[in-house]
Amino acid sequence: MNEIIRIAIDLSKGAFALHGVNADEDAVLRRELRRGQVLGFFAKLPSCMVGMEACASAHYWARAIAALGHRVVLIPPAYVKPYVKRGRKNDANDAAAICEAMARRSVTTVPVKTPEQQAALMLHRARKLLVGQRTMLANAMRAHLAEFGIVAPCGEKGLDNLIALAVDAADPALPPMAREALGMLAAQLRDAEVKIDALEREMLAAQRRDEASQRLTTIPSIGPITASAIAATMGDPRRFKTGRDFAAWLGLVPSQHSTGGKTSLGPITKTGDRYLRSLLVVCATGMLRHQTKSPWIKALLERMPARKATVAIANKLARIAWAILAHGGTYRSQAGLAA
Repeated sequence: MNEIIRIAIDLSKGAFALHGVNADEDAVLRRELRRGQVLGFFAKLPSCMVGMEACASAHYWARAIAALGHRVVLIPPAYVKPYVKRGRKNDANDAAAICEAMARRSVTTVPVKTPEQQAALMLHRARKLLVGQRTMLANAMRAHLAEFGIVAPCGEKGLDNLIALAVDAADPALPPMAREALGMLAAQLRDAEVKIDALEREMLAAQRRDEASQRLTTIPSIGPITASAIAATMGDPRRFKTGRDFAAWLGLVPSQHSTGGKTSLGPITKTGDRYLRSLLVVCATGMLRHQTKSPWIKALLERMPARKATVAIANKLARIAWAILAHGGTYRSQAGLAA
């Protein structure tokens, strides 16, 4: 019986290792394909289950292979690693490990993103990169100018005054070579700010076109950027049974180190999407600062420090976001969250 029921692909830039098994779990296919041969191979293959790690280019290949009539699953690399044979790390064994992980019903899979979802998240990734570069440039300019005794207050206004004084006004305290280098950094900083503004305008326009994102912005402290990130990252909310599952998927729940019936809770797990988790924590921090009259937030602050309370608020925001996307409607003010 050589009919393939499950086949795994180890993705790469050029060479793709395949491992297929039949109904008796016997390996009946072990081969390597070049990039241009992949779709042709699966077009001729009878419909079966195809799996791959959720890594770079995985969503593209998942959509392309699914269009040929196959059922495609994406598995997080962390769930594949335990099945790799020790001391025998190569593409063929990686494909065999993926095929083994596919057979486990307890292994959580990653939903295949649509091109629209990937495009929306690309705006977020590009903005995050540029914001990081802007921070690096600003810190570099402040550090360099401090070496010449030129300092300014913290904040965007202080940095603008610093650039105007040291670069635009040609401060005599700066040697010509230093002024030239700082001028390049200042130009790069201004260019990054222009690009960040352009990306944010595009993100806002895309958010206004998305009905789900608009409903998420009714949640207190959730703005357009966080709303669009939640909608694009979560995908189909029905893959989570409850909002608690979504919060756990984001890593906003305590880790456990329990044995012998004794439960020991540690720091949050920090699994899942780090970017989305950080956005929710930032939203929770703003809520903690501006909604101190909320009875629920007051009760939190009485039994835990402020930083720990922001994580608890972020957890609740994630559960509310799941409920809105899963059941429809908009946020209805409650005493437990809003003042």
